[in-house]
Amino acid sequence: MQTKALAKESSSLRPASSLRVLMTRERWIEVSRIVLTGLIALLYWREMVPLEVLWFAVAVGLYPLVKTGLKDLIRERKIGTEIFVTIATLVAVFGGETVAGAVLMVIILIAEFIAELNTDRARASIKSLIGSVPQVALVRSNGGERNVALAQVNIGDIVLVRAGEKIPVDGHVTGGNASVNQAPITGESIPKDKVAGDLVFAGTIVESGALDIQTDKVGVDTTFSRIIAMVENAETVQAPVQKLADKVASWLIPVVFLFLIVVYLVTRDIRTVVTLMIFTSPAELALATPLVMIAAIARAARNGILIKGGLYLESLAKVDTMVFDKTGTLTANKPEVVRIESRNAAFPETELLRLAAAADRRSAHPLAKAVVSYAEKMQVAVPEPEKYDQLQGRGVVATIESRAVLVGNSALLRESGVALTAAAESGGETPVHVAVDGQFAGVIFIADTLRPGAREALASLKQSGIKRIVMLTGDNAATAKAVADGLGIDEIRADLMPEDKVSAIAELQKQGHRVAMVGDGINDAPALARADVGIAMGGGGTQAALEAADIVLMTDDLSKIAGARAIARRAYRTVQENLFVGVGVVHVLGITAALMGWIGPIEAAIIHLGPDVLVFVNSVKLLRVRIPGV
Repeated sequence: MQTKALAKESSSLRPASSLRVLMTRERWIEVSRIVLTGLIALLYWREMVPLEVLWFAVAVGLYPLVKTGLKDLIRERKIGTEIFVTIATLVAVFGGETVAGAVLMVIILIAEFIAELNTDRARASIKSLIGSVPQVALVRSNGGERNVALAQVNIGDIVLVRAGEKIPVDGHVTGGNASVNQAPITGESIPKDKVAGDLVFAGTIVESGALDIQTDKVGVDTTFSRIIAMVENAETVQAPVQKLADKVASWLIPVVFLFLIVVYLVTRDIRTVVTLMIFTSPAELALATPLVMIAAIARAARNGILIKGGLYLESLAKVDTMVFDKTGTLTANKPEVVRIESRNAAFPETELLRLAAAADRRSAHPLAKAVVSYAEKMQVAVPEPEKYDQLQGRGVVATIESRAVLVGNSALLRESGVALTAAAESGGETPVHVAVDGQFAGVIFIADTLRPGAREALASLKQSGIKRIVMLTGDNAATAKAVADGLGIDEIRADLMPEDKVSAIAELQKQGHRVAMVGDGINDAPALARADVGIAMGGGGTQAALEAADIVLMTDDLSKIAGARAIARRAYRTVQENLFVGVGVVHVLGITAALMGWIGPIEAAIIHLGPDVLVFVNSVKLLRVRIPGV
């Protein structure tokens, strides 16, 4: 019952309560201003108030428009919609179309109010779609259990979470077991079983069981809060099409004024000029793109895909080349030692493993972890290194029991002057070379399995229009080819240093390709930064991954890349629809009708609401509409 109640609460954003939150004091003042102006315009039309009262009402209605317009003019040196509407109203009022001018202003104010309210509703939907975090936690202490405000929970506190409740903190499980719905963070539809030692995230839901969680992060430091902040800040990173719309709006207004002056000189009809001013307003142009970007970014976040701005959304839609790192991206990142070959009688396999594991024990590289793990499995005693140095793209250099030990690829040994007796390559296996005191000691072969669903994910990307898939790796060519053959990759580049990966991406860009790089967000940070779009996988628990890339996948599911691209392409198409239909077609028809004398200012003002509503509805549908692959 608790789970059902929680699901019902978290899945619904009640319009009434949402509207109450959005209707701030300032908005109620705006509503009062609109009602007052409209009422006085009606009374003047019925000849119940004098002209001076109507002028007062118009001044009250225009005040916020003039204030905002002058700020834009002074600070940003641009003529905005507010100035445009003000001039249109004043031209109508003092040009003999007094009632039409007042009604025009009221309708424009209503349109602006609806547009702002709906934009804020779209922003608010980000949190409602992702979820929320409880503000009270049940903390367990020596004195028993007590409810504590979330702001008072400290690092290290043990928090108890039962079935049907949301987890309020980031932490690790110290007791109990439960099935946890991690969809708010990772977008995964299937709950994950959690036991002692597992990580859990704030905002996720315990569907069954109960957990004791030791608090690691709370409040703004949690992954959930970082996601919310990132998605909200994404609105400030404008897409090129959004910048173009803003530029067009800025130079369109002076052109429109010139056009209206010409029309007046030809027709001498102030009524036609006022009507045209309504249909040449660039208001919808400014609205056409931001709403789409907000909706698309919120939709992606709900599916465990964090997009840091409209710029990257548009870039992903236009990408034609995908570049992948191999280890941990295309492979499952669970490498295991499959065999050990001694190449020197002085170093039998057990001794070779002991020295290699000692050199690798401080390294975070997946291959190093595999060596250390295998030594533990074989119950080999591994000493601490006396000195340790990791060489990016090569391996490690360590001193163990006063012996100089090199563990890494063949390039490390060659550059250190170690003679290799024979090439150590095996298709599908990665050779880790070991040298001791300048002598080639042997090779440890490590294999990694392909990531589940990788082949299908790459096939989906090609179906979406990706023309070229490239794999970059520091591994040897034989291992890289085995992986590429299993996944249908077009091109491989092996034995690369991190700077070589950057050069490879730059080369693809020089060839005219728009490149997206997919990596782990830490080791591949330079390449991620160089690509048109950097995509980091598995950001569910790493601050580095959240900061390194333009787009972060909260799980290691490669299919989410195709999902992110599907959302990006749908968003870009929606922007084009808004600009063409919501702005272009409606305004062209309106201008034509005005020039033909078929409609006047009041009819134009009413029709003007149409594009606003059309653009809004078309934009926010991205929050709910079915998108293949998402």
